Amino acid sequence: MEEINENGNWQDTQDTLADESGLAIVLIDSEGLSALSCSNNNSICETLIASDQSSKCQPFCGSVFSNTNEKTGAVKYKCHAGLECVAVSVKTPGEKDLVAIVGRAFTAAKDYREATEKAVSGEWTKFPPTKFFENILLTNSAQNIEKLAKKISTIAEENKTQLADFDEKADADVEARNSAAEFTDAPAPGTGEERSSGEISGGTEIENTGELKLTRLIEEFSAQAKNAPSILADKAGRSKEDNEEFAAWHQFTSTIHDLDYSGACFAILKFIHERYDVASVAWLENADNHLQKVMAIGALETQNIRISVATDDDRLLRVFRRQSSIELRKQSGEQDEESKQDAIRLFPVAIRNEIRSALVLGEKVKNLRLRRHVSRFCQVIASELEIIRLRQELMRKSRHDSAFAKFNRSLTMVDTNDFWLSIMKTAAELVKAGRGSLLVYDEKGDNLVVRAAIGKKSELIEGAKSEIGIRIAKKVWKSGKPLLVSDVNKLGLAPAPPDWEYMTGSFISFPLSIGERRVGVLNVTDKTDGSSFGKTDLRLLRSISPQLAVAIDRATLKNKAGEFEQLSVTDPLTGLLNRRYLEERLTEEIKRSDRHGYPMSFLMIDVDDFKSYNDTYTHPEGDKALQLVGQGIRESLRDADVAARYGGEEFSILLPQTNLEEAKTIAERIRSKIASTQFPNRQVTVSVGLTGAASSRDTAEAIISAADKALFEAKRKGRNNVQVYEYVRKNLPIG
Repeated sequence: MEEINENGNWQDTQDTLADESGLAIVLIDSEGLSALSCSNNNSICETLIASDQSSKCQPFCGSVFSNTNEKTGAVKYKCHAGLECVAVSVKTPGEKDLVAIVGRAFTAAKDYREATEKAVSGEWTKFPPTKFFENILLTNSAQNIEKLAKKISTIAEENKTQLADFDEKADADVEARNSAAEFTDAPAPGTGEERSSGEISGGTEIENTGELKLTRLIEEFSAQAKNAPSILADKAGRSKEDNEEFAAWHQFTSTIHDLDYSGACFAILKFIHERYDVASVAWLENADNHLQKVMAIGALETQNIRISVATDDDRLLRVFRRQSSIELRKQSGEQDEESKQDAIRLFPVAIRNEIRSALVLGEKVKNLRLRRHVSRFCQVIASELEIIRLRQELMRKSRHDSAFAKFNRSLTMVDTNDFWLSIMKTAAELVKAGRGSLLVYDEKGDNLVVRAAIGKKSELIEGAKSEIGIRIAKKVWKSGKPLLVSDVNKLGLAPAPPDWEYMTGSFISFPLSIGERRVGVLNVTDKTDGSSFGKTDLRLLRSISPQLAVAIDRATLKNKAGEFEQLSVTDPLTGLLNRRYLEERLTEEIKRSDRHGYPMSFLMIDVDDFKSYNDTYTHPEGDKALQLVGQGIRESLRDADVAARYGGEEFSILLPQTNLEEAKTIAERIRSKIASTQFPNRQVTVSVGLTGAASSRDTAEAIISAADKALFEAKRKGRNNVQVYEYVRKNLPIG
């Protein structure tokens, strides 16, 4: 930190300290959440204090003034948001008591993970992710906060004159708050703290993050942060040149926090290119355990860089940890004829113990000082890039959750004329496709028929029918494997007719199946931003394909009901599916569960004392009661669940991708719904038995038998209750 000017301004001093430490500093003069001055505030604090959740902040930052002044030394605490803070007492020249709150930063991956989960699916979902995670503060140790708090206390004591402005300001603020209290007869509400620029914000995703969950990404960042050299380390022992470099790096990182990951990587290349006068520089990313070029400046733009060393090679990680680099020589015949350059210099970039990317200089770089600067810069920028990934992942998840919710709503339109078009539009929106088509298998014609098409020239696709079958869609349908193409021209396939006017050569053709039975193909093309489809888009389509296939199957069966009246899959009395369809679906779902490791649950439901209901009120009245039971079951289920009338007063429900605890919640919801329904003659209740898929129950007969035994136990225990086979089987009779 630069030497403090005792005649300077406290706000400037506070800003400098916050800027160098990467931590928040907030100065208060009384109880409450109002701030006299604020530097580098955490965006989570800023958002919560300005919202209706400020009351949760009150026991922490809102009450620290009296706690600090009643005790000697610093007060350490972790607030309800998981942020570490230290409060220290500060006095003005006029002996006014002030308190400096220092930190407001995450020190553990667990706390940051919990905060992101609250923002994604908890009590903070109402806050816009861009603003909420705009300026996330992280530090690898609470000691960093304590050291800064001690430094502030010392500086405030030695340069007390800088706080003179707050004598008058504190009096004015107190008077204003007292006046407000007189008029409102209530405490003045906490106000949002003034935002200051400086720290890099939090976020996530590069397109090839694979199956990594957000929690694992956060853990990787936290572990990496412990090893990264701090931009803000003490300056003792550093040369003037080092100080200048660290200052330049810090200034640079403050400019990239609003960029996406790709933009940040290009900004890094430009920074290295301009600051160190490097003619050619490239950025590499880890793909399939090898580093591949994704962007470059200078001569490396046109050169094909192939790094033979695998990213899991321990040598790369050792190089990164030693703040070093590797000279890689070009293979024979690859030497640049113009520059006669036969080597490049590679600087690995790692998070946790994984090489994620690398910076490449297109020359030998004999200047040791330059190599040292670039290698240290790569260590510093690693954690900054990971924060950008995390923020981007959170925002991506928020967008996808919204799209998934819309997709699920579209499935409820199965009985409307707009069903096919609705699900096509929603699926395309999910992967940002400008054009697409939904093809459904027609058993009668033994071909794929276009049910819906969107985008430019969609009328041409809708009229194509059998022509589609001889192209890519039919190959995908037959193989059962999706096809992801970045450029169709590279496949050697016959191009689409010119009058179809495709914008790009990238597309995805995705088969839709129920078990081994294929029901259709979804095609998407022309990504709205002009880019190519990638693995992330493929994963998104894979995640919705089971629900989509079931919805298509149900819609198709509904259309065929008139032709196959004798083999109808629908029970005419209740409108639910019948036993035959249920048993076929159960067999398919068991295979799916076993193949992919998905959970699956099955319910058997029986109307209690139904014989006496029929005998007392006649069979027509009994039919009305069964219709109401069927309606209650249907209203209690999700779109992907399969409900059937098993026979008589028995019903059964298949719950795909549902574990036992989730299934029990659904079963209780059904039981409660029926018990609270107003029946015309008397109250009707149901008993429920449920079970899940297991290696010992790998057939439909075994699953049904287990659920039936649990149902028997529910009857034995007095009816109108739910029993789980896995929990009660020890009490069941053998046989």
